[in-house]
Amino acid sequence: MFEPSTKLSTAKKSVVLVDGLRTPFMRSGTEFADQISYDLAREVLKGILVQNSLSAKELDAVIMGSVVQNSSTPNVARDAALGAGIPNSVPASTVTMACISASKAIAEGINAIWLGQADTILAGGVEVLSDVPVGFKKEVRKKFFESRKYKGPLDYTNFLKGISPADLLPIAPAIAEFSTEETMGESADKLAASFGVSRQAQDEYALRSHLLAAKATEAGKLKGEIMPTAVAPSFKPLTQDNTFRADSSLEALTKLKPVFVKPFGTVTAGNSSPLTDGAAVSLLMSEEKAKAMGYTPKAYLRDYVFVAQDPADELLLGPAYATPKLLERNGLSFSDLDVIEIHEAFAGQVLAVLAALESDSFAKEKLGRKEKIARIDMDKINLWGGSLSLGHPFGATGSRLVNQAANRLSVEDGRFALVTACAAGGLGHAMLIERAS
Repeated sequence: MFEPSTKLSTAKKSVVLVDGLRTPFMRSGTEFADQISYDLAREVLKGILVQNSLSAKELDAVIMGSVVQNSSTPNVARDAALGAGIPNSVPASTVTMACISASKAIAEGINAIWLGQADTILAGGVEVLSDVPVGFKKEVRKKFFESRKYKGPLDYTNFLKGISPADLLPIAPAIAEFSTEETMGESADKLAASFGVSRQAQDEYALRSHLLAAKATEAGKLKGEIMPTAVAPSFKPLTQDNTFRADSSLEALTKLKPVFVKPFGTVTAGNSSPLTDGAAVSLLMSEEKAKAMGYTPKAYLRDYVFVAQDPADELLLGPAYATPKLLERNGLSFSDLDVIEIHEAFAGQVLAVLAALESDSFAKEKLGRKEKIARIDMDKINLWGGSLSLGHPFGATGSRLVNQAANRLSVEDGRFALVTACAAGGLGHAMLIERAS
């Protein structure tokens, strides 16, 4: 359909996305509250094999991203692969890179195919934030370790020595930077302020995301990438996300109070992505293998980059650095992109990134360029909703972004898509996708 480009990065083998699948994304504490990451990962791995009539014996590897891991399944990719009936001989690994963990998993799959080490890989991620590990203070943890050596009931009296009742209260993990002790919401508030992003603009963007997700769901645009999922105890098939609010309004959003920087912050529960449970996977193949097996690829995964900035000042600004680097390497400009899928951790974060890409001063001071990177066209960005509305299972979002971008390219008759995301630690990612048919 398209003439081959002579500018794109080339590799030994072309990597294609054959298909992508995910569970519905559910607000934590709701329909998936009784599950662990293993459960959802197992189901989505089985689902994509069945959907594509692909024998698990054809797989060369399984790679899954995960962030807040259940201690009983530290390599959830391997455990879930075995649970899904994938042969013992297929290696499986779990990677973690905060909110871009699935992006990292897909990148590792791309590398293996580029190098000729593999032809067929399942790469994605999973997160069940309903099942976060609960911790205790260091002194209490030491006591638990020592208690394994106790020989009789009287020894357990030593456990309470030096411990107050308050010390025994469990501690939930905080979504905060270890290096700065700043929560991600605080960083988002600070970033929005530095780029002059108003509370009204954030609420308007959040409303846009929810209404677009509702519209896409109603039109059936997400149906092909969501696997009906039934879990205990009801086993009622779940067929769509419960994360978006079709009845959301600007009036309701403006009434919400700041949750991170009080009382004058601009980040609220309404313009932040919700804590979410879900799993997603992408079926990657070399182009030769896909065609030999009779598959029609959806897209080529052409190139990707990872970047890092100072987490104290630019925690969530990764896409503003990754995007120009990726485009320059492939001889493309922002105007060449037909579809853009950007991770929406917070409305303020997305708007700050877009403002940076449209800023001459940012281009000159931070990127060493003469002029701004982009003239933003909102008609290309997250038209089926984003993480604000569809949810954000930390380890799975990268796969959802890739699958959704490829599907949008087909529906919208586009050629190139950009997938980009920020992550904790001041990390960022961007991937270039080209429609295959």
